[in-house]
Amino acid sequence: MSQLDYPEDLRYTPEHEWVRVNDDGVVRIGITAFAQDALGDVVYVSLPAVGDTVSAGDACGEVESTKSVSDLYAPLAGEVTGVNDALDSTPELVNTDPYGAGWMYELRPADAGALDALLDAPAYQEQLA
Repeated sequence: MSQLDYPEDLRYTPEHEWVRVNDDGVVRIGITAFAQDALGDVVYVSLPAVGDTVSAGDACGEVESTKSVSDLYAPLAGEVTGVNDALDSTPELVNTDPYGAGWMYELRPADAGALDALLDAPAYQEQLA
């Protein structure tokens, strides 16, 4: 995997989720290139519902591939404000564009300061080594 597989502007979790902070403070969440590669071909994605409140570390969805089913964990506590409906009909977007069109859901963090506890790109890559 190259540097391009882990964009510097994102934060990461040890469970292989990425977090991008939008201008309005809402965060967009997906799984990393490492995670989608390990899963193989994604065939189904189950996401939390808009309005759901999640706690950091809680399982809040699932990603099903031809190899396995993996839980999706909330990287931060907060309220779900949006989901990527495109994944209902084209779950393979997770494989082809994990940091773009393959995003999973959006969350308004209960505590914006909690972002500081997430890994930056070099720290995430180090834990993969």
